[in-house]
Amino acid sequence: MKSSSLTECAEKWYESHALRSSEAQPLRVAPADPGRGAVTPARRVDELDRKIIEALQANGRESFRRIAAGLGVSEATVRARYARLTTEGVLQVVAVTNPLGLGFDQALVGVKTSGPPGDVADEISRWPEADYVVVTAGQFDLVVEVVAADRHEMLEVTNRMRALAGVVSTETFFYLEMWKQLYDWGTRG
Repeated sequence: MKSSSLTECAEKWYESHALRSSEAQPLRVAPADPGRGAVTPARRVDELDRKIIEALQANGRESFRRIAAGLGVSEATVRARYARLTTEGVLQVVAVTNPLGLGFDQALVGVKTSGPPGDVADEISRWPEADYVVVTAGQFDLVVEVVAADRHEMLEVTNRMRALAGVVSTETFFYLEMWKQLYDWGTRG
């Protein structure tokens, strides 16, 4: 995909090291498919980034003004850092629900492929029922978390997976009860 001249100009400015620390990594332009979520490799974040992320993990609705006051920086600094972290795919602030509590069925599906799993992962990532798709090492090449309206839809989704070119087998781990689902692990910097 060709970058626009505005994007190229922004990349050149960013790479000129203006406002960047000596440890900063190169700019990554957002992927063409924002529906895939944060899929770029981890970038280095500094201590202030970590503290902003941790504040938002504790309360995703916290105001930038209150976060800034707690960290001893300006609101503009927090706002700019938040914009950069979200643009680069490091941070995403969303309402997290328990699909089982909302009446949905949920399962983790292990997928074995006949070759490199990238094409299969790309296809499944486009499906609205797949909310988590990762390439793994071990028994499965991919692990996919699926949320479906009911068991009939779950069966339709897993049958669709089995029918994909390159899929050798699947194993479905149907969720019976949610015991823990947290996103407050911090930044471990």
